[in-house]
Amino acid sequence: MAEWTIIGRDVRDELGEGTLWSARDNAVYWVDILAPTLNRLALDTSEIRRWPMPEPLGWVVERAGGGFIGGFRSGFAEIDLDPVAIRPIADPEPHLPGNRMNDGKADAQGRIWCGTMDMAEAQDMGSLYRLDPDRRWTRMDEGYRVPNGPAFSHCGRWLYHSDTARRVIYRFALDADGAIADRRPFVHFTEADGYPDGMTVDADGHIWVAHWGGGRISRFSPDGEQVRTVTLPARQVTNITFAGAGLDRMFVTTAATGLAPTEHDGALYEIDCGTRGLPTGIFPG
Repeated sequence: MAEWTIIGRDVRDELGEGTLWSARDNAVYWVDILAPTLNRLALDTSEIRRWPMPEPLGWVVERAGGGFIGGFRSGFAEIDLDPVAIRPIADPEPHLPGNRMNDGKADAQGRIWCGTMDMAEAQDMGSLYRLDPDRRWTRMDEGYRVPNGPAFSHCGRWLYHSDTARRVIYRFALDADGAIADRRPFVHFTEADGYPDGMTVDADGHIWVAHWGGGRISRFSPDGEQVRTVTLPARQVTNITFAGAGLDRMFVTTAATGLAPTEHDGALYEIDCGTRGLPTGIFPG
């Protein structure tokens, strides 16, 4: 039996990313950074809807008061849908017009962690940021080529973050107040593995990682041991989320950018993973 199913045969993303489970809407959201669009899969109807965005959008996080916080090329902003309304919050990098936000997620306290990158992927000009509920941002780390996949351990003591271009996933010690320290390599990818992209943590504390250029997702133990692989027909696998009322459905985005058109590349996939995820972090501010 196949471990994967394509969702929405007519929907393909140039650069699918930023998967988000919304219990509020019973839906999976994700972005196509290059289109650019914000996409939604309604789980009750299987309908996919796409909202055009005015500039590249790397991620969205739910707001407790409704709508989303989004990471645009120009910085943080509030997003409402139906009708679309975008209200800027702050641009942490006005001095770097060639940068954009790439991937982001809220932790259990509602703080948003996200990375920026050089759109040309030519220079190590990216940083890791934290946006707090009071809407103040802090640069937490720097020197990234392609930052990706903020994820948090189920105990809340560890932050996982990767530099895709360097083929390394880092692990930071994460304090209750949002401070990070002791950055250490957690997993190194080989050339055969491709590049580590988006990631998420399951209820058992294992880390699921998308392989850009590797055509698969992998599950790693808290000690960094690879314990499972699910192969996909898409080559550029980008992001992962658990969804559904039981957090037992897994959805994976992929990208078609730079590839000849196929039915597999750029598709949204549902994976039969047999495990559960953790609740989605929601921004309270």
